[in-house]
Amino acid sequence: MKIKDIYKNKKAVFSFEIFPPNENFSSEKLYEVINELSTQNPDFISVTYGAGGTTRGGTIEIASYIKNKLNIETVTHLTCVGSRKSEIESFLDELESNNIENILALRGDIPKDKDENVYHEGDFLYASDLVKEIRATNRFSVGGAFYPEVHRENNDLIDLFNLKKKVDSGVDFLVSQIFFDNESFLDFRDKAEKVGINTPLAAGIIPVTNAKQIKRITSLCNCKIPKKLEKILNAYEDNSEAMYQAGIAYATEQIIELLSSGVKGIHIYTMNKTHAVNEILKNINSIRKYYE
Repeated sequence: MKIKDIYKNKKAVFSFEIFPPNENFSSEKLYEVINELSTQNPDFISVTYGAGGTTRGGTIEIASYIKNKLNIETVTHLTCVGSRKSEIESFLDELESNNIENILALRGDIPKDKDENVYHEGDFLYASDLVKEIRATNRFSVGGAFYPEVHRENNDLIDLFNLKKKVDSGVDFLVSQIFFDNESFLDFRDKAEKVGINTPLAAGIIPVTNAKQIKRITSLCNCKIPKKLEKILNAYEDNSEAMYQAGIAYATEQIIELLSSGVKGIHIYTMNKTHAVNEILKNINSIRKYYE
């Protein structure tokens, strides 16, 4: 099923993100994670895609397992930085042959061995260009990403303009980067609606279970740490168990507030870990049933 149709049929959509195996995370362990996540009956699981297509084969293999073996809908990430149309066409054909109908279209990060000139080496300068290419095939439901707290390269007006351009290019659903301040997300949603963006917005949530990891992530994606969360990090960063429990509580409260504010999707960045995800969903079990 296409993700756009899932959104049409549900009050709220619950989904997970995982990443392919790497030198620090084996394939065997990943499939254990996927099988455990599947027991939570997500509406879909998205699979990331490395810069410059470095995990292309792994992304499709994993997505195919989720869709064809577990019968759970899946979304494959697809980046276009430095890519040629022929490469993208080949990827789309391979997705279709694996019965995969959904793509999260992204510009992507600059590969480690490249600089900003890579943006002009391929046939796609922006994610909106990739969206147009995919939609022209009339085969897939296409999603896009957005920054509720402003992309580090832009200001909020430019972000809204670029997001509207992506939506007008054919985006069916939007997934946010991580954030910890719900007001920022809800304010962005209101601004988006005012410029004519009515596409479903999914809130990207990550459980705060490790203070140092979260501080590193926030420095990379430029999302702010609210005072409430800052107090938690300062109080428990040297107590791993207390930090874990406080992080689960914070994410749970964040999700409940977002759902009660009418947010249409909750997208949990699992970091290929299951215990925190299971705890959070256990906390909101009755609430989740209300949105089915």
